[in-house]
Amino acid sequence: MGEVAVGAVMLDAFFESYYRLRPVNATFTGVHEHDHRLPDWSPDGLASAVDEMLALRSALVSAQRPGATLRDVDERDRELAMAFLDVQIAEHESGHFQRANPSLAAGEAIFGTIALMTRPFAGIGDRAGAAIARLTAVPAFLEGARQSITTPVLDEWRLKCLRECDGAAHLLRDGIPRWIALEGIDDSQADRLTRAGERAGAAFESFRGWLERGSGPPAGGPAEPQSHDENHRYACGPELFDLLLTRGHRCDRPRTALAAEAQQALDEALEQLHTRARTIAPGGWPEVQQRLMSAHPAPGDYLPAYQRAWDACRERTQARDLVTWPDSPLRYVPIPIHTRGAAPFLYYLHYRSPAPFDRLPMHDYVVTPIEPDLSPDEQLRRLRATNMSVIRLNHVVHHGAIGHHVQNYYAYAGASAIGRVAAVDCASRIGMFQGGTMAEGWACYATDLMDEVGFFTPEESLAQQHTRVRLLARAVVDIGLHERSLTFEDAVAVYRDRVGMSPDAARGEACKNSMFPGTALMYWLGTDALHRLRRDRQRIEGASFSLGRFHDRLLGFGSIPVPLVAELMS
Repeated sequence: MGEVAVGAVMLDAFFESYYRLRPVNATFTGVHEHDHRLPDWSPDGLASAVDEMLALRSALVSAQRPGATLRDVDERDRELAMAFLDVQIAEHESGHFQRANPSLAAGEAIFGTIALMTRPFAGIGDRAGAAIARLTAVPAFLEGARQSITTPVLDEWRLKCLRECDGAAHLLRDGIPRWIALEGIDDSQADRLTRAGERAGAAFESFRGWLERGSGPPAGGPAEPQSHDENHRYACGPELFDLLLTRGHRCDRPRTALAAEAQQALDEALEQLHTRARTIAPGGWPEVQQRLMSAHPAPGDYLPAYQRAWDACRERTQARDLVTWPDSPLRYVPIPIHTRGAAPFLYYLHYRSPAPFDRLPMHDYVVTPIEPDLSPDEQLRRLRATNMSVIRLNHVVHHGAIGHHVQNYYAYAGASAIGRVAAVDCASRIGMFQGGTMAEGWACYATDLMDEVGFFTPEESLAQQHTRVRLLARAVVDIGLHERSLTFEDAVAVYRDRVGMSPDAARGEACKNSMFPGTALMYWLGTDALHRLRRDRQRIEGASFSLGRFHDRLLGFGSIPVPLVAELMS
């Protein structure tokens, strides 16, 4: 067999293993051979997965072609596959993920079903049949995951998982019957689906009972201040964090240098925020925040406001030749009725990336509804929370338009097999860690770009400056928490005291940071690297530089680490 064929065979073997070991990821990616399964997170299952990944990595090493460089897409994918395995093996062996955190298991079990309920990639009979199989597998899956967790569950992770158990109860008790009625599932399947949902619900109640019997505050109560040792258990440790930097993000800048740079940039961004705010509002940033919340659509104009903003973003992008806008339709719709009750308790994304291998004709971007039967006070509360600034900056530019949605289209059309699937949104995070700096870096960079071309009002431009503050704070916390120079409570204080988050929001953000080391950092890391790359190309190309051509070429590499793209564009 020729060298090229050997490499292709090994990549096929990598993806076969990837989807088989991660069947929920497979469903979200549009690979449906495993829709009826959940993964095996029992002690034996996790050990077997590590053994398989070690063997697969060894085979990928052997498949290297003499003289091949990363400019060859197959060689690049082989290297990225090995880096992915390095990260996964280290995570499995660290005791920080499946072996410690029940929230990961709850999310996998819940979204294994939600993935089948919310996208019409197949007929309802096939999707309902797969849902029955997955719900039937929930008791064994949760029991296996529970057996793998042999240390006391950290309080913040436990409280988060208890909320997810609440979400599961809403989905299985109320969501399944609504799905049956909405889709017109036939009586035979409806009966089996109902019974499978009841058994899964009982399994989640047992899981909840185990969590409530653990150490820490009462279920639903506020977390007590953590001891020093307990605080540092939220850290993955500097060794794993450095591996995530080098093998995951392909970053060669030392962690200590990144920490110092992010801290200095945070100080400067905060100073700029308050200086700029005082130029347009006597009351400074707090007054600007009140203006932003007051600028919201009327209840009857709520959904149309999203579409108008999306159209305006596309028009400005095309007028300024920022990027070739793809034909990738998207519409803004309310969160489906059958998952609406569960959504507030879960990692339920408004924009969940389209499955690259399903290619549905329309992608639904789901938003919190403003129902006419809500009280006027609740309607106003929701409208102020989702004001025009939030709609334009977050739901349109960052996610639904030039940000994630455009980037996903380019990734799915690109030559890199890894780049097509790495940034797919899965149960708790994206499919491959390596996709993060491009996916989140581009979305944040794109919002900077739209600010640069004058798309935002002065108040919205300041909201974008506050977003920069938040991204830098995430980087500071991510590094500090996991290298153990910050405790969990220190991390909460950064968000509360410097960024201005509410105490609950600050604690929730710090909890997410603790669960997924290296993830909060990738927003700033990717954005900063893209701005650096653009400046480099402008300096090198001079008068011949084209912003639109630069962005088209950049996005064509897919969801791979931005530092690698910089190497390839040099």
